[in-house]
Amino acid sequence: MENLNKSYTSIKNWADDDKPREKMEKFGPDALSKSELLAILINHGTKNRSAVDLARDLLDLCEANLHKLARFSLEDLQKVEGIGPAKAITIKAALELGIRKEFDRISIEKNIIRGTSDAVDFLQRKLQDSATEQFVAIFMNNGYRVLKTETFSTGGITGTVVDVRTIAKRALELGATKILVSHNHPSGNLNPSEADKSITKKLKQSLKILDIDLTDHIIVSDEGFYSFLDNGDL
Repeated sequence: MENLNKSYTSIKNWADDDKPREKMEKFGPDALSKSELLAILINHGTKNRSAVDLARDLLDLCEANLHKLARFSLEDLQKVEGIGPAKAITIKAALELGIRKEFDRISIEKNIIRGTSDAVDFLQRKLQDSATEQFVAIFMNNGYRVLKTETFSTGGITGTVVDVRTIAKRALELGATKILVSHNHPSGNLNPSEADKSITKKLKQSLKILDIDLTDHIIVSDEGFYSFLDNGDL
């Protein structure tokens, strides 16, 4: 079939300094645009569209916002014609590595959590790219040193279910004496719901019986954070 896209030119026919792979090799990754970096992951275009064209289509879907792109599911990524399951998985894997890189950096820097400011950066990095609510507990010793961070529940976009007994049991196993809990609001709304208030009260009462201190409950979203402790709700 005749190529209907008269302006289309395969990347292999571009000048070397314009080809994403060659450009990165010569000038480094900072010299590449978002679309060029994505094109390297996409690898091959279609008969009428280059990998860079497909990358631009994908960036159009997320308004060129990589934070929004990180929230895309595999199905969302495949809404771009020319991006199938294999390409979608490659892109999703690369974005997840970026998220974990930041999480590892914050994990190293925030070994001790004494207050809200120490916890927020860590939690936002961990939860900000999740399209569904997740409930996380940070277990600490008496010196506020982090023993373990674990996700206890992942739910739909409107809520998640938390088992207080499971969190208490894990705290005893780790020898934790202090716990900070957090969950995200993918909607962006930072106001705690009645369910948020109820689980906080239930957690505090249950942990107190075990001589474990609930230090804070922090809600995070793209709009910022809400601390139960700072707002006098704990």
